[in-house]
Amino acid sequence: MSTPRRILVVGASLAGLRAAEALRSEGFDGELTVLGAEPHMPYDRPPLSKDVLTGSMARADIDFRIPDDLNAEWLLGDAAAGLDVERRVVTSASGRRLGFDGLVIATGSAPRRLPLLEPGSLEGIVELRTVEDSLALRATLERKPRVVLVGCGFIGVEVASSARELGCEVDIVSLDPPLIVAGKLFSDVCSEMLLDHGVRMHIGRHVTEVHGDGRVEAVALDDGVRLEADVVVAAVGAFPVTDWLEGSGVPLDNGVVCDASCAVHGVPGVVAAGDVARWTNPLFGEAPMRIEHWTNAAEQAGAAARTLLHGSGQHTAFSSVPSFWSDHLGTRLQSVGLPLLADRLEVVDGSVQERRFVAVGYRGEEIVGATTYGMVRGLLRYRVQLGQREPVAS
Repeated sequence: MSTPRRILVVGASLAGLRAAEALRSEGFDGELTVLGAEPHMPYDRPPLSKDVLTGSMARADIDFRIPDDLNAEWLLGDAAAGLDVERRVVTSASGRRLGFDGLVIATGSAPRRLPLLEPGSLEGIVELRTVEDSLALRATLERKPRVVLVGCGFIGVEVASSARELGCEVDIVSLDPPLIVAGKLFSDVCSEMLLDHGVRMHIGRHVTEVHGDGRVEAVALDDGVRLEADVVVAAVGAFPVTDWLEGSGVPLDNGVVCDASCAVHGVPGVVAAGDVARWTNPLFGEAPMRIEHWTNAAEQAGAAARTLLHGSGQHTAFSSVPSFWSDHLGTRLQSVGLPLLADRLEVVDGSVQERRFVAVGYRGEEIVGATTYGMVRGLLRYRVQLGQREPVAS
């Protein structure tokens, strides 16, 4: 593969920025363009549901530092609208036609929406994805409204925690228990903490009606319960932003399908990174995985950049120990590896009753992941151990 001279990065958030930085650090000195849907330079998203929402961080605090020597052209406030693989051109929503030799797809994910809870359908029905969403919700929460959260994954639990910290009444409505993605043990502990913090939970329920005239006033649940609400936050997960790639020839299956080096299958000179990428992780050898977490976006972007410059193969394979964290209810949940692959879980340190413990997941006798509430240092040895796994032959 010839070295590209014009590289286009589509996506101007964490993965896009880290890919641009890695391209320069790897010696790329050609034309570098970053196209972003939001009108802002890259900023950090995790604080949006926590510190920005509570007011402990200002807007300026979440901006990423841009290296002085990055020498990239930033085209912001203009989303990608299409890709012509044969002509090597990306078309933007505003009508730009951006040619490239190499392409990094880093368009991330967007919130899933429910038909009854479309943001803006009534004043007070909102979602949390952008900094504007967070600042607007913060202004609302400062008035101590009655809050209904629909969904209790990471965003839902973090917003519930922030809202309670600000003195709001909070109800959670969800088909699934809190943080079930972290496993039943951690979900049960999270449920106890939410109840202790005064959050009312309606698990196994869903919204059947929304009441209000211009502004939301209440929601009705499938069991007949009516919840008064001044604001309803929909937090029911996310999906990869790939609509602009439909019909382009880029393989799509719950994300952009890549090989172990983050190279897009069947499309030379195109790589993907971050929430949008679905790749085969050599350390686990499972079906291709897509990870919607900060650390993966940052690390995978660097790997994708190296593949774009040096080609796909064992020398550029992205062997990653997945990890995530969530700060909520006065503590931190953190995980490494893939504990949901485990067939048994063993508490190895701390106390579940004290809500401060480490649990290790095993598949057979093999460690596949570890998770903690409140004992982050206890994960270090397991992260190292997982990183030393022998790559699984493809």
